[in-house]
Amino acid sequence: MDSQLGFPRAVGDLEFSPSTADCLTLDFGPFEVVHRWKRMQDCNEFVGTRRSKHTIVPYKNNVYIFGGDNGKKMLNDLLVFDCKGASWGRVPQGLNPPAPRYHHSAVVYGDSMFVFGGYTGDIHSNSNLTNKNDLFEYKFGSATWIEWKYSGRAPVPRSAHGAAVHDGKMYIFAGYDGNARLNDMWSISLTRNKDDAPHSWEEVEQGGDCPPTCCNFPVTVARGCMYVFSGQSGAKITNTLFQFDFHTKLWSRISTEHILRGAPPPPARRYGHTMVTHDRHLYVFGGAADNTLPNDLHCYDLDSQSWSVILPSPDSNVPVGRLFHASSVVGNAMYVFGGTVDNNVRSGDMYRFQFSNYPKCTLTEDLGKLLETKMFSDIDFLVGEDETQIPAHSALVAARSQFLRIRVRQAQEVREKLLEKKYGTTEIYKDLPSLEVRLPDANPEAFQLVLNFIYTDRIDPTKKIKDPISNRIVLLMMDVYRLACQFSMLRLEHLCVQYLETTVNHNNVLEALLCAHNLKLAFIKELCMKLIVRESNYNQIVMSQEFETLDQPLMVEIIRRKQLPQIKRAQEALHPFDGTNLEQDLELFLNHVGNDFCDITLVLDGNHIRAHKAILAARCGYFEGLFRSFMPEDGMVRIQIGEMIPSHQSFKSLLRYIYHGDTNMPPEDSLYLFSTPYFFHFTNNRLQAFCKQNLEMNVTCDNVVQILEAADRMQATDMKKYSLGLIVQYFPKVVKMPKTRTLSRDLLIDIMEALADEMSTKMCSDISTHHHLSSPTVHDTS
Repeated sequence: MDSQLGFPRAVGDLEFSPSTADCLTLDFGPFEVVHRWKRMQDCNEFVGTRRSKHTIVPYKNNVYIFGGDNGKKMLNDLLVFDCKGASWGRVPQGLNPPAPRYHHSAVVYGDSMFVFGGYTGDIHSNSNLTNKNDLFEYKFGSATWIEWKYSGRAPVPRSAHGAAVHDGKMYIFAGYDGNARLNDMWSISLTRNKDDAPHSWEEVEQGGDCPPTCCNFPVTVARGCMYVFSGQSGAKITNTLFQFDFHTKLWSRISTEHILRGAPPPPARRYGHTMVTHDRHLYVFGGAADNTLPNDLHCYDLDSQSWSVILPSPDSNVPVGRLFHASSVVGNAMYVFGGTVDNNVRSGDMYRFQFSNYPKCTLTEDLGKLLETKMFSDIDFLVGEDETQIPAHSALVAARSQFLRIRVRQAQEVREKLLEKKYGTTEIYKDLPSLEVRLPDANPEAFQLVLNFIYTDRIDPTKKIKDPISNRIVLLMMDVYRLACQFSMLRLEHLCVQYLETTVNHNNVLEALLCAHNLKLAFIKELCMKLIVRESNYNQIVMSQEFETLDQPLMVEIIRRKQLPQIKRAQEALHPFDGTNLEQDLELFLNHVGNDFCDITLVLDGNHIRAHKAILAARCGYFEGLFRSFMPEDGMVRIQIGEMIPSHQSFKSLLRYIYHGDTNMPPEDSLYLFSTPYFFHFTNNRLQAFCKQNLEMNVTCDNVVQILEAADRMQATDMKKYSLGLIVQYFPKVVKMPKTRTLSRDLLIDIMEALADEMSTKMCSDISTHHHLSSPTVHDTS
């Protein structure tokens, strides 16, 4: 335990038994600040030289580095870094290690490391330089190398390729054979054959959208798939993420879908970078990107299918940009070693990056499920001329669009008049008739996509229409754009513009132009016009059959536009993140906007808190079950967590988490809410994990008395003991704080007993030391 108050502490395992709710265990231990870069001990030159183009693999609590080059010669030494002890060592290799090499690959399977291929020879004298296709096994237990023999066809010798292990097989993909880049794939079983019979390689038949030929790229495996990102592909170099399914043997491209999610774009195209997997994320670091060496860390979330940039913690020691380094994951951390930095200098430093282990935020998934199941829907949209009935939830709709908020309020007023006329009151909480809002000019399919965005902040028109650039999708997205403009949903409006900019092309632009003209979408029409009159497109478009059947006024407009000098229009698309997102809208709805749309009252220690039934039910299994089985006649729900009523402040923190996923709160609130997931039944224990870290990192002299009170009330014995220890340690300061004077008699006695125990321990230690120093020396006289 660190003696400095407020110092970040451990995120240990969460332990809590719902059956014994009065006993919380927070399991304090050594803590690492999440997203912190830490420079570890450099590799001493006596152990191993600086290097790049090497490999690094994890085994138990160590990482092993093999080969590479130091700028003067190729290497074949084997180094080990003990991640727990943070120390370096040179590993004995026995007889017949692989020849010195770089740009090889290495993987771990069982208790062995397997090294394949790479470039070998004497780079200093420029002799015997060649690519290899040999395969070596290093057995960690016996510290011996074995070269594998295999029969039949084998991969061509190569370097700068990718390698991965899945289901007991090693997969080799792409690389450089000395003349050309490759994109073939081979596999070999890593289980030992009977009688030591030769192994055999098998070429893997690849289907789907295969990556281009490439080299100097990383691969990683997650969820039964192999992922490849960027690399050197000549003129085709790209920043596309490719996914290979080991079961179906099909590649798929993960490309511009980020546009419809409002997520940041992928990292810039690059080569010589690394990519590792942890939890549900892929992490990309370093490499050479457009003649720069960036040192930002990019993260791809496999669940949300979106990229983001990880901001390092304030106390981070971030490594400088580099390429041809190597990365590996041990436990909850990534280790990055070596590489080439500025001025072609080889590096020998090791960095550790601490991952976050928080469960994902399930806000969009929870609300998406609410839309899908239609549970507790209270409004029907009658869409189009045929009045297609589309159920929804008034709270979510009102939160995301000012236009729809007004329409919902108008529908409420109509219903209130009917209730007043029929029952003489509007205070009815059960069996209420649904609100009705008519949208006669809307396309039902487009409105359904808008609803998807309202609930999840994303849309995907390709779910029903598989071709992402088909004319039907382009026209549908124009309808979505029109509704976004009508509903004043700025973020959705700009997502549509971005999507149309990437999908409108010379094959569908005339149809898109006609649609934009008919729908009076001036911005989209201008986008189409610019594309048509572009020099590279114009002749092909006006000579097409589609142009012959175009409406005459549009035909004349195109020809005249082509004759006029190109003038830069002032109107340009705004930044894609203009407008508010789901979390921001729901935060505003909770604090201000949503007051007129509340349909449930939460009673907390006599205080009435108005809320929205659909949002509570979507996020909490407790409220879902309550509202489905028993809806109180007065619309009031009493709030407590087990036998404990939370403080008003902590319940506000809980509502912020429910409505918009906010995890920021005072540490004393975290103690109240630590056990909340077990009573309210959230989708996962994300809130609990944040509460725990908040407590461990933020107990200070200023709040330790409040934490002590909350811990005593919650019967969180270890937190109470921890707080008492800090109070004793900083007693002269804490005792002068006004809050200390308001403590109960029992807690003041607890503090006095803790002080007495501390003084007794110290006194015994002093007496023992004094006795030892003053005792006469006994000489052996035998």
